[in-house]
Amino acid sequence: MKKILITGAMGQIGSELTVFMRERYGRDAVIASGRRDPGDDHPVKDGPYELVDCMDRGRVAEVVKKHNIDTIIHLAAVLSAVGEKDPLAAWNLNMGTLLNTLEVAREYSCKYFTPSSIGAFGPGSPQDNTPQDTIQRPRTIYGVSKVAGELLCDYYYAKFGLDTRGVRFPGLISYVTPPGGGTTDYAVDIYYGAIKNKSYTSFIKEGTYMDMMYMPDALKAVCDLMEADPAKLKHRNAFNVTAMSFEPSMIAAEIKKHIPEFKMDYDVDPVRQAIAESWPNYMDPSCAVEEWGFKAAYDLPKMTVDMLAKLKEKLK
Repeated sequence: MKKILITGAMGQIGSELTVFMRERYGRDAVIASGRRDPGDDHPVKDGPYELVDCMDRGRVAEVVKKHNIDTIIHLAAVLSAVGEKDPLAAWNLNMGTLLNTLEVAREYSCKYFTPSSIGAFGPGSPQDNTPQDTIQRPRTIYGVSKVAGELLCDYYYAKFGLDTRGVRFPGLISYVTPPGGGTTDYAVDIYYGAIKNKSYTSFIKEGTYMDMMYMPDALKAVCDLMEADPAKLKHRNAFNVTAMSFEPSMIAAEIKKHIPEFKMDYDVDPVRQAIAESWPNYMDPSCAVEEWGFKAAYDLPKMTVDMLAKLKEKLK
């Protein structure tokens, strides 16, 4: 990878991936982009930034040509709970931007990454140790678009030889980026609640397990996959990756080790709860481990220590 374009750089993972990749590959090697100007004090502006609406294929192509882009990291998407509020808009944006960026990647022979999600599974998928290849019948428009995206990326590889790659992200937890409307966002909110109020009200029911990953592991996974030898990739798109699986009371108990007075109660959101119950308890990441050496560094205790320390500093 010599010149990288990141779309959706203002999203949940985009701004942090921009910073991470600039540290890894060089400030001018990573061009961040989004539909609005984030302001000069935003981290993504500490380097090249382009205004790009990925619904405009011509504008994407213009930026790729201008910067001699050889790798596209496509992150623009509507998340799960937000998508259920306007399914048609979510479908149009998720699939329209995906198709446009794939076409530009094909035209300019770019390597291509876009993430899928744990949301690509549904209630018919095995919930424990969910295999890499299994039934996928999601019941959210977000999940449906992610399954369609996995298949479309596979098609572009098989039909055009486009070097497409991707992972199925679990819930991503970060002290940098605030929650963005996802079902797993309680696992971010709870740390903010612990620091600010020493309390938290969970919108997910006790006993509801979901896969999670700390953001530093997610950022490294993207780069490791994109740097992997293509000859070793039996799968290309939507590798299962995960670091930990827990339910709300487990994360609360871990926080109480550091903030003994912390208290949690529940006010379950039926929409997000239904989504959570349709997802796996934990995925099997063995294909990612075997094909490109995926390995997570953070478990729940280690992440909690780091999250609380970083948020205390951030929220001073």
